Amino acid sequence: MTAVSQFAPAKVNLYLHVTGRRGDGYHSLDSLVVFADVGDHLRITAARSLSLAIEGPSGPELKADDDNSVLRAAHGLAALLSRPAHAAITLEKHLPVAAGIGGGSADAAAALRGLSALWGTAPAGALAELGLGLGADVPVCLAGRPTQMAGIGEQLRPAVALPPAWLVLVNPRRALSTPAVFKARSGPFSEPAPLTQAPRDVRQLADWLAERRNDLAAAAATLEPAIAPMLAALAATSGCLLARMSGSGATCFGLYAESDAAAQAAASLAAQQPGWWVRPAALLA
Repeated sequence: MTAVSQFAPAKVNLYLHVTGRRGDGYHSLDSLVVFADVGDHLRITAARSLSLAIEGPSGPELKADDDNSVLRAAHGLAALLSRPAHAAITLEKHLPVAAGIGGGSADAAAALRGLSALWGTAPAGALAELGLGLGADVPVCLAGRPTQMAGIGEQLRPAVALPPAWLVLVNPRRALSTPAVFKARSGPFSEPAPLTQAPRDVRQLADWLAERRNDLAAAAATLEPAIAPMLAALAATSGCLLARMSGSGATCFGLYAESDAAAQAAASLAAQQPGWWVRPAALLA
């Protein structure tokens, strides 16, 4: 194999509880993570050196330097496999940067999957450990399926079966720092509340999610004033069963039972707020 393509889907936290803080400063989480059928694309080909080209509408927001998650993933995997980090990588960037939907983590995970196909597969446990060193969301992005996540992102188990559902993702096109959001968070910690049985349909899923929350939303809203109006705008669309922020923000999502409702909601929001990044999406099973 001399070339491979990988899709890096948006990660969405349907709920996110902050359950504690460890001695090393990292926070423990409890979250139901799903993926949407919108995201970035990576093309990787064999080469005599390592290079990264960044294209796409969100490409200008990124630099192809050693801090880029894709290059960090490449160097890390090459070291793990004891081989040169030789590949030509093109990242077609569609997801907004620092948006709470795992863009950088999804890109790193896609790079690890694609480069593993070119260079040779690392043991699954070693790959997950490498991913965790790149970012807390990389292991769940490597899994790429609905997942109940705990710890700092390293404790993963398959989620209960989820019904077909559709989302509308909305972002103000402004980056929001995850460390800043955690620093701004205050108040008590939450108890874990994993889903232990499969909802019969998306409406029951929305009801169960409404009993949970995103513990970072209040802190994020103090740093990004657009979050409150985005949530209100989503909640006001026809067919929206739940409006919530994903991850550390600022991306918010609406949950819908029908693809047409999500598409119409996205079109309406995009017309009302042309400065927002708005995308309808199916929840990936």
